[in-house]
Amino acid sequence: MHLSEQEIIRREKLNHLKSIGIDAYPAQTFPVSHYSESVKAQYTANDNQAFDVCMAGRILSINDKGKVFFFKIQDAEGLMQLYVKRDDICVDDDKTLFDEIVKKSDLGDIIGCKGYMFTTKTGEISVHVKELTLLAKSLKPLPIVKRDEEGNVFDEVTDPEFRYRQRYADLIINPTVKERFLKRTRMINCIREYLNAMNALEVDTPVLQSIPGGAAARPFITHHNALDVPFYLRIANELYLKRLIVGGFDFVYEFSRNFRNEGMDRTHNPEFTILEFYVAYKDYLWMMETTENLLEKVALATNGKTKLEAWGNEIEFKAPYKRISIYDAIQEHTGVDISNMNEEEIREVCKQQHIETDPSMGRGKLIDELFGGKCEAHYIQPTFIIDYPVDMSPLTKKHRSKEGLVERFELIVNGKEIANAYSELNDPVDQRERFEEQAKLMERGDHEAMFIDHDFLRALEYGMPPTAGIGIGIDRLAMLMSNQSSIQDVLLFPQMRPEKFS
Repeated sequence: MHLSEQEIIRREKLNHLKSIGIDAYPAQTFPVSHYSESVKAQYTANDNQAFDVCMAGRILSINDKGKVFFFKIQDAEGLMQLYVKRDDICVDDDKTLFDEIVKKSDLGDIIGCKGYMFTTKTGEISVHVKELTLLAKSLKPLPIVKRDEEGNVFDEVTDPEFRYRQRYADLIINPTVKERFLKRTRMINCIREYLNAMNALEVDTPVLQSIPGGAAARPFITHHNALDVPFYLRIANELYLKRLIVGGFDFVYEFSRNFRNEGMDRTHNPEFTILEFYVAYKDYLWMMETTENLLEKVALATNGKTKLEAWGNEIEFKAPYKRISIYDAIQEHTGVDISNMNEEEIREVCKQQHIETDPSMGRGKLIDELFGGKCEAHYIQPTFIIDYPVDMSPLTKKHRSKEGLVERFELIVNGKEIANAYSELNDPVDQRERFEEQAKLMERGDHEAMFIDHDFLRALEYGMPPTAGIGIGIDRLAMLMSNQSSIQDVLLFPQMRPEKFS
């Protein structure tokens, strides 16, 4: 392993600490009592009256004044300045602690301290340290990011390769990154609270599945050694959640990790998080109202307002949202009415519109490509694209009044799909026929066509009540709520090619 000069020096310091009996990684509980931002607020609220604190964090700056050191440490909330004076922390003229830990500390070291709050002559709220403990020696130097008193940032680390591979370092040196993931958590908590308030039941369904169902997608394949059969990482949890509706639960939901062995770009990652929920005795019209009300609450919970900036656009999440049928959307943006066209006619329209196709694509896939290529990007404000053709929706109930259509919507925001929802198909005979059509597409080479799930068909034969269901892409929603244009920026650890270590 090649080590830089800095790494060699730090390892020498570590070995020296060991030689004089100082454990650089002590096994102990350190009794943290306060955190940076909240303790500053508490100190100010109490008219700057000194009180005792016990704090810990990572050293991000060192100012050596000889017998006095000023450290800036970073904890879970932010930065705190420490005032460390040699005579305050050394006992009986033993200068070991000051000389070996304070004077030889490095950026990145994690320390703990006990002391009291005070304000320096320059007006900075700080901790006057009376006791100091080394909790973890940093052997690898952090990239140095400089900030002035006005908060301006210099030498900011922006290289995506570094930031995605070493997210732990990215979180340390880029405070806005940490806030982004806190915002994502607030978003998920808001959704969970909203659903729980409606008496929904959160459940878990299998990640390893013998049949990858619930979506048109290419699965990852693995092997189950104990059963000696192939298994698949789930592409969706839909069919299992609907089995629970059959079983008598009226409202179920799951935040699920799904896996699709497909392309990667700024809005797609092979491993992603989706929320799906299913509600008995409801339809897609009810689901549209529920979805727009939910997202309005999410915007407020994460940003304090419903109008947000996202990728250079101003998005208004306040309900209600626009609704337009997929056929009308295609006609609006291509000038062509495809509603009564067959597969070959739509294929010719795709050719005229410069949309790439291949022989494996059936009528539904062609319409999907046409909409994605010519229409989707135009819908910046939240818009429900409704009433899809049967060909595109093998799990959806046929429209109650429009022949050849199903009761389905996709929610498009800022030119991207955020949610997909149906009045769920609960006719087992119709469902079997739809699966059989999918099997024919698979034979034509469509790797995203659905398998026939015989157990799910058996469940439907017991009877499933009228049901509304939806899938909401959590990662894409997090992109919108935090104004990020790449999905990798809202995933703590996005997929990347394996790194080679020398």
